[in-house]
Order: sequence, then structure tokens, then C-alpha cells
Amino acid sequence: MANPLHDTLIAPLAVSDRPFLHLADGRKISGRGFVGMAARQAGALVAAGLGPGDRLAVQVDKSPEALALYAACVMAGVVFLPLNTAYTADELAYFIGDSEAGLVVCSPSSEAVIAPIAQAAGAQVLTLDAGGCGSLAEAAAGQPSTFEPVDRSEDDLAALLYTSGTTGRSKGAMLSQRNLLSNALTLAQLWRFTDTDVLLHALPIFHTHGLFVASNVVLAARGSMIFLPKFDPDEVVRLLPQATSMMGVPTFYTRLLADPRFDQALTAHMRLFVSGSAPLLAETHREFERRTGHRILERYGMTETNMNTSNPYDGERRAGTVGFPLPGVELKITHPETGAPLPRGEVGLIEVRGPNVFQGYWRMPEKTRAELRDDGFFLTGDLGRIDEDGYVQIVGRSKDLIITGGFNVYPKEVELVLDDQPGVLESAVIGVRHPDFGEGVVGVLVPRPEASPDIEAVRSALMARLARFKQPKRLVLVDELPRNTMGKVQKNQLRDRFARLFLD
Repeated sequence: MANPLHDTLIAPLAVSDRPFLHLADGRKISGRGFVGMAARQAGALVAAGLGPGDRLAVQVDKSPEALALYAACVMAGVVFLPLNTAYTADELAYFIGDSEAGLVVCSPSSEAVIAPIAQAAGAQVLTLDAGGCGSLAEAAAGQPSTFEPVDRSEDDLAALLYTSGTTGRSKGAMLSQRNLLSNALTLAQLWRFTDTDVLLHALPIFHTHGLFVASNVVLAARGSMIFLPKFDPDEVVRLLPQATSMMGVPTFYTRLLADPRFDQALTAHMRLFVSGSAPLLAETHREFERRTGHRILERYGMTETNMNTSNPYDGERRAGTVGFPLPGVELKITHPETGAPLPRGEVGLIEVRGPNVFQGYWRMPEKTRAELRDDGFFLTGDLGRIDEDGYVQIVGRSKDLIITGGFNVYPKEVELVLDDQPGVLESAVIGVRHPDFGEGVVGVLVPRPEASPDIEAVRSALMARLARFKQPKRLVLVDELPRNTMGKVQKNQLRDRFARLFLD
């Protein structure tokens, strides 16, 4: 019997009495203990009637038991469908119904809301809370601590992850065992993870970053994790001396930099800091190095592909870029309309191909055909360029491209200038309807706590550095930019908010 994900990532833990998870309260869970927990859950899933290929929808708080549920799905051949804990009832109804999940595991506190949704979709419901208790735990308690993994191939579906759905219906990205395993092994080697590494894990596990990058990389390297329920600066500062590496979103690092305790002495023993899921400001990159002596390693990935590129472990980690394509991953920049390859330095659509690229969208063949070429290249929807040294730079999403008076404006180019201005903490550039130009460029600015920007001075700086058509026709101040749970700016919300800026 073969089950590549299980055999490579999980089976080695079953014979290890070394700590695999270090919890904030001082408890430790060994590799053997973790696999036993997952085996009992796998038995509970089978007892509930789930078989290979069936979908399990999971919306629970982060816990060791929640991570073990992913491993249980791998063992039983069940397709793992993690759901953001912030999703509303309407969103959950779509995901559960569209996936035809056979079972939903939710928090006991949300059971009253989810139970009728699951019933309407023909799904069962079990519960699991942050402390590892609930009806799933009760069902698992009666199962043996060993489970014979089901036979699966590299091409079998392992996970179903829905895209954020900022435009149109969310799409379920089908990720195979090969997709997940190839990425984990590549990143573990590229980032030099070994069995001596201790990763400080403060990310959610309903997302690619925390689950299929952070957790799978540690599993691949046979290392261990300090497993925090969420990001808390005090807890991170307290526990960082016990870690060797950390993965986070830019917000983690900006919040740590705001803490005077976060300095070179605290991070002296650390080997690696990785950032992703949202762009890291060049200023944050520079300030982090000045404060700690470490250069953050930024990489680029997405739901449909896991990771595509990474700045080098050895060599220059270039601020404002996401490095080079991973080994085995091909990346090219193409004309958004013709698909023709573009030369270095020109902005175009990023396309990627490799063993990390998903199988297609769940029951959306037309969307799959539109975004996954016959030759295997995936149209990411991201705009970027490759510089003269081969570093990839993300310019923005193709849907965020602004066409004003017939000219293309790439928001990132304008944001880089705005972010450099005194008094500007961060910015977002959007296009909204304009009666004369089709779209008008709008710069949304978040002021620094200590000093607001001088709007006229900002306008003067823009005039000196950008062509007139790229300059925002309006600059507006907001207290903060809307972000999702992974720190990505939700520009669709800004476009809605300022939709009538030029029309009223």
C-alpha cells in the first residue's frame, strides 16, 4: 500500500518520541503522540462513513487536534477542506454545498448555525473546540491509536481550497498529493530546514501559508514547531528564544518592529525569517535588517500553486522582489491579451508551470480551461516583471490594473512612491469610475501615528517622479486599509467605498 503524503510526511513521526509540537502552556506532544491522535481521528472519519475522495469541511480554531485532523484526512484518503474561521453563514453554505462535503467539523459555539446548513447539503456535523474537546474528540476516543493508511497515488486529490472570491464566485482549487508533497520537499531543501529546526508557528492553518508551507515543511524536515493559537507579540517575544525559524505575514513583522524588546539580542540565535501572503514593504525589509541583522526572506505563492518563487537562502534577498522560480518551477511573463512571452523588464502576466500547480477548479471546467493552459502553464492573474538579474517583482493583480485615458497604470509603481513620502505609513492605489478618463487613479493613504502627510508635498513628489497620467487625481486619508486574515489589502472594498468619488 502506498500513500505518498503519509509515507513521506507523517509515517516518520510515528516512531519518534521527540517533541513535535511545543505548546504555549509548556505542554509537548511527541511525534508518536501526534500520529496516534491523527489515527484515532481517521478512525472516527471512517466510522462516520467517509471514504477516499470524500470531502471533509473544517471550520475550527487552531489547535494540535485541528492540525491532526489534516493528517487524519491524509491517512484516510479524505479530501481536506479548511475554511476561514471568519466566514459567514452564507459563505459557509456555498462552500459546504458546492464541495458536497460529507462531514463538517466546526466549533461547538457555531454548531447551531452550521447544523441546518450541513443538513441542507446532506452533510453530518461533528464539533471540535480550541481545547481539543467536542463530539469529534468523543468519537475519536473510542478508536485505536493506529490506522492503516489507504492506498493513494500522487495524482489523487488531497485538499480542496477555495479562493478568496473577491470577484465572482469563489473557486475550489484542487490540490493533489503531488502538488503538496513536491512543494514541501523543495522548500525544506531550499530553505535548509533540518530535524534540528524549531519553527515558531503563529499562522492560521486554514490557509496555504500556515498549513501547506509552514507545517508541511517542518514535517518534511522532521523538525518541530512552537504551535501558537494565533499571533500575539508578547507570546512571540517570550518564545522566540526557543525557536530557530519563523514564518509570517508582513503584519507580524511590522508589529514586532513596534516592540522595543524586538532587537538583535532577541533574534541572535534565529536562522531564518520568511514572509509571504502579502507584499512586504521595502521599508519594513530595511528596518528589520537594521534592528535585527536579519534579512527577511520573501517568497511568492498562491492558493492554486502553493509556492512559486523565493528569494535565495544564500545570496541577496532583494527588497521589493520575490526572488527566483523554485527548482522545478517554470515562470514566464506574457502579454495579457496575446499570451506572447515578453522580454525582461517588461510588465505582463505571470504564468507558472510545475509539479506544484493545481489540477484545476472543482466542477468549473470552463474556469479551468480559461486559467490553465493545455501546456500546463497557469495564468496566475498577477502582473509582474523579471529584472536584469532574474529577480521576479510583483506589480499587482491584473484585475487591479487601472486604465485611465487609454493608459495602463500599475498600482504598485505608484504605491512605492507614495510609501516613500513623509507621514505616509502605507498606501493603496485603486481605479474608480471617472466621467472623462474611464477610470481615475486614487491614492488611499494611511498616515503615520506621529505625523500626517502634507498632501500638497505628496503631490509635488508625485509630479517629479511619475508621468502625469499615473499621478492620482485624488489622495484620500483613511485610518487603516481593509485586509483579510492573511494581511492582503482588500482593494475591492476600497473601490466600493470610493466608487462615486468622481461622479458626485
